[in-house]
Amino acid sequence: MNSFQSVRDLLHAWQPEIPVYCVYPHVYSDSTRSFLAGFPGRVLYAVKANDEPAVVRLMHQAGITDFDCASLPEVALVSENCPGAKCYFMVPVRLRGAARAAQEQYGVRHFVVDHPKGLELLAGEIDMKKSVVFARMAVHHNSAIYDLSAKFGAEPREIPGLIKAIALLGAEPALAFNVGSSVRSPEAYRHALGVAADVLAELPFRLRLVDIGGGYPRSYPGYVMPPLDDYFDVIREGIRALPLAEGGEILGEPGRALAAPGLSALVEVLLRKDDRLYINDGLYGAFWELRFEGHNRYPVRAYRKGEALNGGEQRSFRLLGPTCDSTDQLPGAVDLPENIDTGDYLEFGHIGAYSLGGRTRFNGHYSDKIVYIDDSHELPPM
Repeated sequence: MNSFQSVRDLLHAWQPEIPVYCVYPHVYSDSTRSFLAGFPGRVLYAVKANDEPAVVRLMHQAGITDFDCASLPEVALVSENCPGAKCYFMVPVRLRGAARAAQEQYGVRHFVVDHPKGLELLAGEIDMKKSVVFARMAVHHNSAIYDLSAKFGAEPREIPGLIKAIALLGAEPALAFNVGSSVRSPEAYRHALGVAADVLAELPFRLRLVDIGGGYPRSYPGYVMPPLDDYFDVIREGIRALPLAEGGEILGEPGRALAAPGLSALVEVLLRKDDRLYINDGLYGAFWELRFEGHNRYPVRAYRKGEALNGGEQRSFRLLGPTCDSTDQLPGAVDLPENIDTGDYLEFGHIGAYSLGGRTRFNGHYSDKIVYIDDSHELPPM
């Protein structure tokens, strides 16, 4: 992978015709270590948020030793890039044979189910006596943008029976839930931990592990979230009421919170039509997440001839992607220098979560150009 001291150096060297995705290693190191220091439990990076090997390696180097994987290819990616890391196969429905391969080829011990039939299928593929199997509980809070219990999760009343069935098959039982994606209020975790405490109190034995999932948000322009410390404080308070076994531990699965800060997208302005800018990346590329509810833009800065384009009057612009599809328009307008024009470049920061993994090749537009920005004093747009 190519390295540059700054985006300015990159532009002076290349004037790229396709989007370039810039990895800021020191930003990933700092934000990952901050999350590890604040979260009151074991941190599993949710690989789905950004599965770029360079990013996954940076997470590992910064102290992430456990990874939440949703497929056998994700397990393989972590195993190949992060020596000594532990993979958790945390999706209740898997491709046939995937659980067996994960255990036999990569030594995976942690799995999840949410239905008796799913437990039966899992038990037919793995050695239960060498495994920890989580029963995933459905629990949602209205502060979450997306309900992650609509597809997966058993009702709380069904969890004690499922946990007992896991134990009877010889695996160590554990509990998992996910309150939703991009949770806007820490109260969601207070609610979910309360439900979990009630369920655990019904069991004739105590569990060692409870996975409280992801949902930890990041702020974007016009979309300000509470600081992560507010979430950690509520979680720390809530877990005190959980009746866990001696040496019990809480697990969390941050994706966006770890993946977002350290990546930017550098794109070229292909054409200006008054207040519309056509750029060489869009909703079929790294900006695909903007199709959904939530934030509608990223922080941005402009460059001309390799230098930052600052000062002067600002104007609000609409951004349109390069494909022939008329829906390929970014939903949020952005303020840029009024004189922005064809051939200038835009760098969008905080784009590391749910960007690279969702790119398509629609109309033949695709870029896999990824570089490092090495100067520790350089920061992406924030």
